[in-house]
Formats: sequence, C-alpha cells, structure tokens
Amino acid sequence: MSSSPFIESVRKELRTRRYSIKTEKVYLFWIKAFIIFNDKRHPNIMGNQEIERFLNHLAVNKQVSGSSQNQALCAIIFLYRYIVQREIVDLRYSFTKREKAMPTVLTHDEAKLIISQLAGKYWLVASLLYGCGLRINEALQLRIKDINLDDNTLFIYRGKGKKDRYTLLPKTLKLHISEQISQVKTKHSQDLSQGFGLTSLPPALLRKYGSAAKDISWQYLFPSSTRCTHPYDGYICRHHIHETSFRKQLRKAVMNAKVEKQVKAHTFRHTFATQLLLQGTDIRTVQELLGHTDLKTTELYTHVIGSRFSHTVSPVDR
Repeated sequence: MSSSPFIESVRKELRTRRYSIKTEKVYLFWIKAFIIFNDKRHPNIMGNQEIERFLNHLAVNKQVSGSSQNQALCAIIFLYRYIVQREIVDLRYSFTKREKAMPTVLTHDEAKLIISQLAGKYWLVASLLYGCGLRINEALQLRIKDINLDDNTLFIYRGKGKKDRYTLLPKTLKLHISEQISQVKTKHSQDLSQGFGLTSLPPALLRKYGSAAKDISWQYLFPSSTRCTHPYDGYICRHHIHETSFRKQLRKAVMNAKVEKQVKAHTFRHTFATQLLLQGTDIRTVQELLGHTDLKTTELYTHVIGSRFSHTVSPVDR
C-alpha cells in the first residue's frame, strides 16, 4: 500500500509544501491507518462520519495520547484540503487540549552524573544539550560551519519554528569539539577518496551550492557511521546519527547513574534553563538562548524553581 499511486500523491504534496521528513512519515502513517480502518475505501467517498469514527477509535480503543490524536487530525485535514480538495467542516471532534505539566529538571550534580556515564560522541551530545540548552535535533544537526570556537558561540540553523539563533558554547567543551571535528575530517577524507563526500542537504541548498556541499564545513558534527540514499534527490550522502541511538545510550546512563527521574534528551534543556535562572541570569537572556518566541514559555521555568515564592514564608515556619 505504501507504493500506491494515491499515497505517492500525498507524499509528493507534502514535499512540494516543504514539510519535514519527520512530519511526512507521521502524516503518511495516520493517513494509511485512517484508510485501513475504513476498509480501504477511497477518501473521496468518505467524510465526517468516517473521520469521527476513526478518531474516536484512537481515543477510546487505542487510548493514544492527546498529541497523537491531534497529529492524526492534522494529517486527515491535510489529506482532504490538499489531496481530496475538500474542506472538512462541522466535524464533531476538535483538537485535544494538551495537559500542562511541569517539566522534569535535574540538579546540576544529577546532570553531570548522568553525562559521566556516557562516552565518546554521546557524551559530547549530552554535554551540548546541557551546556547550550539545545533540543536534540538541533544538536544532531550541527554542521562544522555552525561552530565558532573563537567566539564561543553556536549557530542554530532553522530551529523550532524555522528560526535561526545563536547560543553560547561552553569553553570546557572546545577541546572535545576540536577532537570530534578531527574525526569528522578523517571520515570525510575517506568518503572523498572513494568518490563520495556529499552531506545530506535540503533540495534547495543542494541546487544552490552544488559540489561545494562536499566541503568539510557542510559536514555534520555527528555524522552517521554509514552512508545512505537521500530521500528526496536520491544521491549517496552521509546523514547525522539518529536520535534513537542517543536515546538508547541515555537510557543506560540514567540507569547506571541511579537517578530516579524520567530523563529524556529534552530534560537537559529544561535543566539548562533552570540553572541559568538560579544563577541570576536575566530571563530575557534565557529566552534568547533557548529561542523562545513568547516570554511566557520561558517564565514556566520560574515556576519550576519556585522563584515566585522565594520571599513567601509558610505560617508553619513562623
């Protein structure tokens, strides 16, 4: 079914509209699930009733999370708006309101202990997450050209919301980054000698820079161990390591460190923000380093550290 002309037309529309590969996979997954659930009937002959049955099935029978329900609804709306070319109106189903949960944060000692259980490139990835406040995809997508060891800065290209920004680079990581760059150069030289050397690039950038994309500056800081075929343009390239491999190593590190908290890659970003605020860093600066559009998003961390109540004394303590 994945190679059916209809599914390929959906894929083509997603790529024409410049959706990310990750979004493409998610949307195609939910669209296929919707069609299979409805006995493989064509979306042209289905409507609100079938959509509502499917979404209720996900919520009641499958008990998927609210975010997954919203993903499925977004995928179906995309399907009907751009492929079937029909707007879905009067749907008796709306986006699920996400629960507002306080983020899990680590103490400085807990963060350092977990990182110490990692080795090699995974140690460096975790150190960048904590030391720079990066999202996991921002860390893995770093290219050599994005690193400025002289000014101690990192350039984040097209972060969340397709926004560029600069963030600080810890001085203690400079030597480790230099060593990682040396390893990348060695691997890249081997690729060039074998007739390869291209890194994976968005189609527009490859057309713009051409063979210049073989330059070391375009290579990922954390390249994958094997070459792959580019999903859009079909050329052989070297992508960055997958976040799944880091996630597995992190899970082992948390177990070995015996930290009894639910720790994910994003937990280091939360911890970065709270540590800066605890040190007295201006909240506007923290907002800029994290790349938040709305200050309210950053203010969440003041709730986490309890700074709102720092001068409040409980009656019991009087």
